[in-house]
Amino acid sequence: MNRRIVSPCVGLCSTTVGDTTCRGCQRHDREIRDWLGYDGAEREARMQALDTLRVTVAERYLTVTDAALLEAQLVRHRIRFRPDQPALSRAVELLRVGRQRINDMHRYGLAPRAEVSMLPPAELYATLNRALSVAAQARSDAEP
Repeated sequence: MNRRIVSPCVGLCSTTVGDTTCRGCQRHDREIRDWLGYDGAEREARMQALDTLRVTVAERYLTVTDAALLEAQLVRHRIRFRPDQPALSRAVELLRVGRQRINDMHRYGLAPRAEVSMLPPAELYATLNRALSVAAQARSDAEP
């Protein structure tokens, strides 16, 4: 069965304002430009690399305490995710969309790490997103 790989685009492309790595999806401008030309295997590999990047960065700030509750909240709020997407990558999407409305992260199956436990969700997401941007740019700089 041929599975369609959707784009990781979240509609917040910052490459249009001169960034070489998008702050929305963490792809570098070459990936965005070439996405439609990638075959299914290449898209899958790119999606896995983005998930790995998000998990590596997000685990510095968050833990998933209940993956089923996280998924239920994503469904409830109609936030798209992939069945094979790791929970921490899903958590990044939840915070991106709901950071202004979330009061108690435990109700979403998430807990902040001790170092950032005093930050409200919006500030936690801003901190996480800055770290994601730095890591994505470093990944882009390391690729040919």
